[in-house]
Amino acid sequence: MTLSTDHHIVCSATESSAPGQRFDRLDALRAVAIVWMAVFHFCFDLNHFGFMQQNFHTDPFWTVQRACIVSLFLFCAGVGQAVAQEQGQAGPRFWRRWAQVAACALLVSLGSWLVFPRSFISFGVLHFIALALIVLRLIGLKAGAGAGRALWLFGLLALLLPLLVQSPWFDTRWTNWVGLVTHKPVTEDYVPLLPWLGVMCWGLAGGRWVLRCRRQWITGSLPAALAPCAVLGRWSLSFYMLHQPVLFGVLTGIVALRR
Repeated sequence: MTLSTDHHIVCSATESSAPGQRFDRLDALRAVAIVWMAVFHFCFDLNHFGFMQQNFHTDPFWTVQRACIVSLFLFCAGVGQAVAQEQGQAGPRFWRRWAQVAACALLVSLGSWLVFPRSFISFGVLHFIALALIVLRLIGLKAGAGAGRALWLFGLLALLLPLLVQSPWFDTRWTNWVGLVTHKPVTEDYVPLLPWLGVMCWGLAGGRWVLRCRRQWITGSLPAALAPCAVLGRWSLSFYMLHQPVLFGVLTGIVALRR
């Protein structure tokens, strides 16, 4: 039994969920991130096909949105790892899921190379998640019950390091995945290990704290009207892989018909 920073609340780690159990609230929050992402990508596609004129690379309206979307999605992924670690996720189950993410990352690289050969995605969000899952898995296996503070500090270090250290050595396509670049590479999606590992670490640390001290925040039920969000959140990888080809394909057809 440990006391949280709020001395009126006792945190306990005695309660745990069953292996493989899903939490509707977490899935619904993940759905918010992927729907927001889909809207963002739809606007990007409209811009690409000339239906609107926006600068997605420098306009704060778009760059801040992207940062918020990626942060929310990766924070949820970190919380999801806290749940998986609490449930004692077995190695085969972990590696099966990891293989799905890694395979989808390779498909994203291939698909983006076919459409954008000069700016294809070599290390986007799925590439990052595949690597970060291994890092968090190792942290989770080695960390003890009192490791929450270390996770918060490790996450802070990951967030700050790219601001403190940059080198031209990291500017190549083979090394920019680390994140210590002097300038952002020309690519359609770029989610390097640093600083984004910090967001997932904070998701893991925050998820552990919630499960220990505010369990009802994540285990509580959803209103019936939000149930579809939970379903969508459970299929986030499939949605991610399908939404952009569908949007891009529809807009390509519309442009062809207008000619």
